[in-house]
Amino acid sequence: MSNEKIEYLNLELLHPFESNPFQSVDEKEYDELRDSIIDFGIITPLIVNKSDNGYEIISGHRRWQIAKELNLESVPVYVREFSKEEAVINFVDCNLSREKILPSEKARAYKMKHDAIKKQGARTDLTSSHVGTKFRSDEMLAETMPDSRMQIQRYIRLNNLQPALLDMVDEKRIAFIPAVELSYLTEEEQCNLIETIESEDCTPSLSQAQRMHKLSDEKKLTMDTIFEIMQEQKANQKEYVKIPVETFKKYFKKDMPPKKMEEITEKALARYAMVLQKQCQWER
Repeated sequence: MSNEKIEYLNLELLHPFESNPFQSVDEKEYDELRDSIIDFGIITPLIVNKSDNGYEIISGHRRWQIAKELNLESVPVYVREFSKEEAVINFVDCNLSREKILPSEKARAYKMKHDAIKKQGARTDLTSSHVGTKFRSDEMLAETMPDSRMQIQRYIRLNNLQPALLDMVDEKRIAFIPAVELSYLTEEEQCNLIETIESEDCTPSLSQAQRMHKLSDEKKLTMDTIFEIMQEQKANQKEYVKIPVETFKKYFKKDMPPKKMEEITEKALARYAMVLQKQCQWER
């Protein structure tokens, strides 16, 4: 690219990439980039693809946006002439290098690239998992992306989630792996789950998501079943009193199993409660 000719194009000739999944903006990074452009100008040229109605931005959407805010007339660019599929693949490759990407953005980007590779005829369908398959689009993705083939499949599965559930994944209210399990639920089942989450103010754990997935496969996941599962107390919701092991050990024989210490402690607390009860009776 160092020997490639840099051109300067009027901002009005450029337009955003169609169906751009990368919509989130890190305000701090954006402000730092804006300050840099004010001080030094646009150092790294944008990459654009020549299209019927101008030039489509492959890389440099934030630089283009800041240039408009600063009322610049033109920006430095490298002009490419990609096919539609090549444009998608290069767009995803350029933008997945960002430091902060939402799960929903990564899911859509992987699906875009996967579909583009399939249209090129270079690989076979993602759902085919037969041993000996010569070409697979997810394997090609894994060759150039930081995630494994299995992880890429998981991200692509997120596109099957209802928007409200996908938002919860972005907001970290639902963890990634439970979200993948929920992606196998039907649209109606997901809507029932969303209603339960909103009414009960709770989100599913991995175990709960796996059970709902299994029940969905068996055609047994009703609204009542979802409600029952979501009403269960999660292990991380139980309250515990944490006491260092050293505190216990000084009251027990050496090498006594923790389970035995727990049993003796419970009995001692029961006797202590009886003593307190008697004291209360005497004080009346």
